[in-house]
Amino acid sequence: MTQPAVSVVVVSRDRPTALTWCLTGLSQLQYPAFEVVVVADPAGCSAVRAGPFADQVKLVEFDRPNISEARNLGISHAAGDIVAFIDDDAVPEPSWLHQLVAPADRQHVAAVGGFVRGRNGISWQWQARTVDTMGAAQPLDVSPNRATLLTPKGRRATKTEGTNMAVRRDVLVTLEGFDPGFAFYLDETDLNLRLARGGYATAIVPMAEVHHGFAASPRRRQDRVPRDLFDIGSSWAVFQRKYLSEHQRRDHWRAIRSSERRRVLTHMVAGRLLPRDVRHLLSRLDKGYSQGLMRQRGGAQVSRSPISAFKPFPWQRRTSVVLAGRSWQRERLRTEAARRVEQGEIVSLFLFSPTTLRHRVRFDPAGFWEQSGGLFGKSNRNAPVFRMFSFGERVAAETSRIGKQRLID
Repeated sequence: MTQPAVSVVVVSRDRPTALTWCLTGLSQLQYPAFEVVVVADPAGCSAVRAGPFADQVKLVEFDRPNISEARNLGISHAAGDIVAFIDDDAVPEPSWLHQLVAPADRQHVAAVGGFVRGRNGISWQWQARTVDTMGAAQPLDVSPNRATLLTPKGRRATKTEGTNMAVRRDVLVTLEGFDPGFAFYLDETDLNLRLARGGYATAIVPMAEVHHGFAASPRRRQDRVPRDLFDIGSSWAVFQRKYLSEHQRRDHWRAIRSSERRRVLTHMVAGRLLPRDVRHLLSRLDKGYSQGLMRQRGGAQVSRSPISAFKPFPWQRRTSVVLAGRSWQRERLRTEAARRVEQGEIVSLFLFSPTTLRHRVRFDPAGFWEQSGGLFGKSNRNAPVFRMFSFGERVAAETSRIGKQRLID
């Protein structure tokens, strides 16, 4: 069966270095028919033009702080049958696109979402969830090894994350894309609820994995401490106006504000914020909420026909290889890993120390995957603190754990 053409949309603002990192990961995707549409601010566009992918992507300049408008612009330029979304501070596993769009061979599947790992490359940041018209998300139990198809039931919708999701382009056009009222936050939640209202089916694919790096931005620091809550407040106001009756809104906002207050107080207690920072953040949250009560909803602009023709990304078929060694061999092995990437291979580098240190996974800017930790440490957060392995046994165990995502034979 012919695989559908996919447009991968990456929106980037204030993070040109992260954008380059993301594009490096996308360049290793093992999927024969995809294009990359980058919608970026001037700094991001300059980084792309100066980098190795300048002639390989569709580059669209956009300099307003509104992720929904930027995504809609990306959809308008997208010429694929399916539009996939990933954040500029995220990197996909090489099998991501193949896994993500596989359920779309069934015409009634309109949207697909995958799982997202956090900054340590091991723990899950987001897995399967549902969301209701109050904006409350709940975990959803699905098979970890195969796609689960979900049809809308009741008031709950299937939750997909903006950093790892795909939607049929014709469905996005029908729904008028993302609502620009959500300049940041709740944008994909709103789309999920509209998909459910339209009766569209969504598939959750755990094996379609993305690693979310959480790069710093004007809204948050590298350590996830918030810098500004204005857009969160305004998005909640827009959300209430779309989905909640007037008599529900006051108590709902009190609960949301209380949750945000607890969050920033937790950071203050941990020494990451000062009391004046807490006051400032809550003031910005309130100002955002007041502004959101007056913000225009809807009015999205999505081109029914693609603005530009499909621009295939020049992908290459790569062999996935494993390098492994002791932690003190890291420099030599990293040099070798970078060399093998330049030769066109997907490289997984394991560096083990004779300890029980927990494992971490990172995608190196040079293009290889590095997993480090103790020979006896855990790479699964539910595993025992100590487990006896020989070096060869540990390499085999970790290779098996990531093999399908990394396409290791």
